[in-house]
Amino acid sequence: MTNKFYIASSFSNIEKVREVSSLLKNKGFIQTYDWTQNERAATLEDLKEIGEKERIAVLEADFLIVLLPAGKGSHIEFGIALGQGKKIYLFSENDDIDNFETTSTFYHLDNVEKIVGTVEELMEKIKQYN
Repeated sequence: MTNKFYIASSFSNIEKVREVSSLLKNKGFIQTYDWTQNERAATLEDLKEIGEKERIAVLEADFLIVLLPAGKGSHIEFGIALGQGKKIYLFSENDDIDNFETTSTFYHLDNVEKIVGTVEELMEKIKQYN
């Protein structure tokens, strides 16, 4: 069973990230790093330190969850996980994932599991594959 996870998303989704993290930890999964505990970076040195922690966390995770909407940092984390061949769960509450104007070519690769719907549906998919 793959049980270590990392969640990538934007600060605007911080409560949803905490919700998904809590649900997974209650099921025995291990979060490799919780960036929601950070204050917003104030210096370039802060950015470097946080970036290094996040990079290591993605590498240590068995799978990555990306909660859309997500910013550029999340997409870099997505790229790291993709390059490592990790399972990626791409979650959106709307159909942005499949909207030709807003989607990414990388969203449609084989190791990316797209989930459109509710957090409960996301949890079901994760349970199914882990």
